[in-house]
Amino acid sequence: MSVTQDRGFQPERRAQALIEALPYIERFRGAIIVVKFGGNAMVDADLSRTFAEDIVLLRSVGMKPVVVHGGGPQIGDLLARLGKETEFKNGLRVTDAETLDVARMVLVGKVGRDIVGAINVHGAYAVGLSGEDGGLITASARDPELGFVGEITDVNPSIVERLLAEEMIPVISTIGSDGEGQAYNINADTVAGALAGAIGAEKAIYLTDVPGLLADVDDPSSVVAKATITELRGLVADGTISGGMIPKVEACIGAVEAGANASHMLDGRVPHVLLLELFTDAGTGTMITKELP
Repeated sequence: MSVTQDRGFQPERRAQALIEALPYIERFRGAIIVVKFGGNAMVDADLSRTFAEDIVLLRSVGMKPVVVHGGGPQIGDLLARLGKETEFKNGLRVTDAETLDVARMVLVGKVGRDIVGAINVHGAYAVGLSGEDGGLITASARDPELGFVGEITDVNPSIVERLLAEEMIPVISTIGSDGEGQAYNINADTVAGALAGAIGAEKAIYLTDVPGLLADVDDPSSVVAKATITELRGLVADGTISGGMIPKVEACIGAVEAGANASHMLDGRVPHVLLLELFTDAGTGTMITKELP
C-alpha cells in the first residue's frame, strides 16, 4: 500500500464527495445561514477549529454565514473563580449587576473574540458584534426574579445586513439593551431564532450536545430526520419530547415561526457536522419546517 493510501487518501471518494456537494452549493449560493455555536463544540479546541473552517468554507462557496454564540460554561467558570455563587431558576441564571458585568466580559471580550480569531486565521472575514451594537437587539427584563436576564422585544438587523453585503462574517454575542441603555443577557438559542427570522435566513442551525431530535431519549440512533412544527408540538404534548429536549425544540420552532425557511438540530460534537448536513444527500441531525416539502 502506498503512503498516500495508508494515510486514508482516496481520490475517488473525495471526488465523489465534491460531486455530491455541487448541487447544494448551487442551491444555497447567496443564502443566509445563521449558526448557533455552543455546547461541547465551543469548549473543545479541535471542534472549535473545525467549526471555524466550516464557516469559512460556507463563505467561500457563496453562502452568508452568521454566527450567534453562547458562553454559559465560561461565565460560570469565571464567576466561580471570583467566588460568586450562581443561582438558577427554571434553567436560567439569576443575573444581578455583577453577574451581568461578568457575562458581558466573557461573551463580548473573550468568547466572541476567540471565535473571531479562529475564523480570521483563514482571512480577515469575521467581525465581532454585541446585540447592543447598532441597536441590533432591543430587550426588556424577562422576569424581575431573574434580574438582568433579557427577553427580545425587537431585532434591527441592518448592521448585520451591511456586514453581509461586504462579505464579512458577523459573530454575535447575545447581550441586548433597552431604550435606556440597560444591558441584558439573553439566551443564545432565542437570539439565533429571532435573528434568523429578521434577516430572512434560509436556515437556522443549532449545534447541540445531542445527535438531533430523538424519538427515544435513551436511544441515540432514534434520530428524527425531518419534522414539521405541528408534529413537534404534538410530540411535546404527548410527552414524547420532554425535559432538556423541550428548550432545543422550542428554539427550532421559534426560528421557523420567525421567518427562517428551516431550522436544524445538529450534533456539534461531530467534526464538520455543518458540511455533512448542508452538502450531503444523507444529511445528519433533524430538520424542522412549517410543512414537509
